[in-house]
Amino acid sequence: MSGNSSGRKASVHRKTKETEVRVDIDLDHAAEPRVRTGVGFFDHMLDALGKHGRFALQIEAKGDLHIDQHHLVEDVGIALGSALRQALGPDLRILRFAHAYAPLDDALVRVVADISGRAFLHFDFTPSRDRVGEFDTDLVVEFYRAFVTNAEINLHVTLVHGSNPHHQIEALFKATALALRQAVTVDPTLTGIPSTKGTLAEDAARLGKRSPGS
Repeated sequence: MSGNSSGRKASVHRKTKETEVRVDIDLDHAAEPRVRTGVGFFDHMLDALGKHGRFALQIEAKGDLHIDQHHLVEDVGIALGSALRQALGPDLRILRFAHAYAPLDDALVRVVADISGRAFLHFDFTPSRDRVGEFDTDLVVEFYRAFVTNAEINLHVTLVHGSNPHHQIEALFKATALALRQAVTVDPTLTGIPSTKGTLAEDAARLGKRSPGS
């Protein structure tokens, strides 16, 4: 995987024998998302992430969909998480903590985020059906696990209620977008990294030195 960043934006290219993924992200400029993965419902969810996160997001992905969707969905999560980590850059004077609720008709989802430099996912979310159209809903957690691990963030997800799987998953992506939008917001009143232990500064120092995650 290769990547580069300038300001609060980053580009990541991940290529394996199974998939090829390109992600471009700019945290400080809202733009209409441009997403093409070959999986329609997944494109719709990633569109929601960029639109409601109010950051510019471009994703081009192709992979071995003749086998199943697993490799592609997971690798998009890896590349997107790596891009977010790079885009944050060395200056982490950000709000850091955030939470958001998002409803969609019958469904309500809560997401709590900490841009912590430490990856942890709590995922209290089970879609009510195993497919939405052609999309395998078991892959939602695989995407989130890959994303959180490579973004090095702490994310707690809870499906509060809801019965329609499309609504459940879309509310999840929207709540994630809202929480991330707040968490990555620059706080000009901060005079240093928002951490009592200084670990965010240590993590920030190596952002530009480490290759994106596997």
